[in-house]
Amino acid sequence: MPTARSLALAAPFVAGAATLAYGALYEVRAFTLRRFTVPVLEPGSRPLRVLHLSDAHMLPGQHRKAEWLRGLAALEPDLVVNTGDNIAHLDAAPAVLDAYGDLLDLPGVFVFGSNDYFSPRRKSPLAYLRGGSGTQAGGDWERPRDMPFEELRSAFTNRGWLDLSNRHDDLTVDGRRLAFVGVDDPHLEYDELDDLPADPSADLAIGVAHAPYLRVLDRWNRSGYPLILAGHTHGGQLCLPGWGALVTNCDLDTRRAKGLHQHRTPGHDASWMHVSAGLGTSPYAPIRVACRPEATLLTLTG
Repeated sequence: MPTARSLALAAPFVAGAATLAYGALYEVRAFTLRRFTVPVLEPGSRPLRVLHLSDAHMLPGQHRKAEWLRGLAALEPDLVVNTGDNIAHLDAAPAVLDAYGDLLDLPGVFVFGSNDYFSPRRKSPLAYLRGGSGTQAGGDWERPRDMPFEELRSAFTNRGWLDLSNRHDDLTVDGRRLAFVGVDDPHLEYDELDDLPADPSADLAIGVAHAPYLRVLDRWNRSGYPLILAGHTHGGQLCLPGWGALVTNCDLDTRRAKGLHQHRTPGHDASWMHVSAGLGTSPYAPIRVACRPEATLLTLTG
């Protein structure tokens, strides 16, 4: 019979195995809708509902995720903001377009992430925990961009969504003029930042990026953008209950790895910032712990 000492030694391994099984078999599919209220409109304005999607990492055959995504159209948001990493397989473009479904008929904007450009490869989890996998961390990006990102771009823009990759653009939503600035993926150092201030004549100015690197957040806060939306972090993906994220895969602090927070540079009013924990994972790390996959409905108010 096992002794008390052997049971005590085995307990951490049993608990670890149970946690991994829970994360891989249940939590990674426990799709959750988050809701936040963000006071960024002029006083007295009627609310504006924004659905923030990020990091779907779709694979062919992910029917449960696709069905859940399609159901979000029933929320009837005024605007959809997609912050990238839509696909995780060379043949996944039709799957993600089917999953977004009627959401593509709503006003929307998008930027791409690294996984929209490059097919996923197996990487060491230790490298991720040591500080990420972007170009500054020696990421494996010196290869052809083999994912069907141009197919996605055409499909999104043909349905009316605005491509904000290193661009400014405007969109009228529910009678309000929204002024956007966006960047291509900062994780790949594709971002091209400018010094143009936020349009003060717009009803609201919004910054959109895939990865919430501080150089982007700082610039947009100094430029006067009241609202910034990003994804990329997966909320940490493997979190400690009661503690939170261990990493963000960028230079954002782990305290703000997901959810609604403020970002402020000296001498400027704070910007509201929402970082989505996203809906998917790399196919080589299909697990989440204390960090459910999510989409977020932001209700913008006065």
